[in-house]
Amino acid sequence: MTGPIRVLLVDDHAMLRAGFRTILDMQPDITVVGEAANGAEAVELAGSLRPDVITMDVQMPDMDGLEATRRIRADERILASIAIVTTFDRDDYLFAALDAGASGFLLKNAGPEELVAAVRALAAGDGMLAPEVTRRVLQRFVATRAVVAATGSEAAERTAPAPLPRADLPEPLTDRETEVLRLVAEAWSNAEIATELFIGEATVKTHVSRILQKLGARDRVQAVVLAHRLGLT
Repeated sequence: MTGPIRVLLVDDHAMLRAGFRTILDMQPDITVVGEAANGAEAVELAGSLRPDVITMDVQMPDMDGLEATRRIRADERILASIAIVTTFDRDDYLFAALDAGASGFLLKNAGPEELVAAVRALAAGDGMLAPEVTRRVLQRFVATRAVVAATGSEAAERTAPAPLPRADLPEPLTDRETEVLRLVAEAWSNAEIATELFIGEATVKTHVSRILQKLGARDRVQAVVLAHRLGLT
């Protein structure tokens, strides 16, 4: 990316958008190119403005953030990464958002530095999950699957993505790649993985790139979801 990171802010609360804009426009490498108050506006502006990153609220009038995310992801001309902006008590939307194509999650009580870091991470092609959200997502996934397996509960089954057969993976992961993927699923950074496995950070990046390629994933966040659905983590 040669120019500043172009950001589209989507939220039905004008004060929140104003706060995000103030924080982001203070950064020399980030510029807010537009704002939308609902999902329908977000889809329209994503197509016309072609931002690099979209921060997307979930509950909005006219069209919610999940449907807007699905529609934006369905347009191959739009390459923006989407960060869902949510709160802890709305984590029931997380799996639906991941399936819809979100690349990150940001809590509404996050600090300014976390917002800036999330935008930069998504612009660089990395997924962004707050560690607290990562733990809650993985715990919920495991718990829901356990309930489904034990009781066959249809209600529980509807709250988690359907598992994928391992045969759907064209090229299997190596033992090292599986090890790296498990650490990625625990929200470890490349530097932390390198230290844990006694390998160079550049080697970790190579492993992650290969993992994304083999899983057919856009980014680390989608790779984690696919890994769980394939039973790899």
